[in-house]
Amino acid sequence: MGSIIFLRHGQAKNNVEKVLAGRTDGVSLTDKGINQAQSIAKFLKPMKISAIYSSPIERASKTAEIVANHNKIDFTTDERLTELDMGKFTGQRYDKIFEKHGNVFLKFYEGQLEIAHNGVETFVEVKKRVLSMVDHLLKEHHDENVVLVTHMDPIKSMLAIVMDLKPQSLFELIIANGSLTVFREEGTKLSVKAINAMDPVQFDQIW
Repeated sequence: MGSIIFLRHGQAKNNVEKVLAGRTDGVSLTDKGINQAQSIAKFLKPMKISAIYSSPIERASKTAEIVANHNKIDFTTDERLTELDMGKFTGQRYDKIFEKHGNVFLKFYEGQLEIAHNGVETFVEVKKRVLSMVDHLLKEHHDENVVLVTHMDPIKSMLAIVMDLKPQSLFELIIANGSLTVFREEGTKLSVKAINAMDPVQFDQIW
């Protein structure tokens, strides 16, 4: 049995500034984010990673580069792992968006029309593209451990599919920067092995 290992990118400038960067270019990792990527790269080394795929967005691809270099393996970018298109909310601070539109994060998970009307990619669309990527990898890398470097909501989308999480639970769930969310192949299905894993002591799996 193999594992699909989602890695949220290290801390980036937009995370510190509480800004919805979306697919904006030039949003780099902070020093803390670089350290997080280096730390998780060491954690991943004994897991015998066969392949690394990454969102093309800088904060993710830089994280993937650090992990790939440490594990002496190349990485490939794939658009299916990219950040949400934030539409009209791109570049805005969380507090300003909440002030005008209410809890847009919860509305996003609920699939409210207000989200799509503002040009934001819907959660249904995110789930569709991420599941397409996972289905492809299960065929191409069966019984292998594969790392996908991406963003919070693509990871939540996969958790929503496997665990049937409801909108309120998705809103309250935080996927930490530089953490792993691990799905394990169990026959024809996936099970959740870990969420927010960042330290080997949290992990009892022999790889």
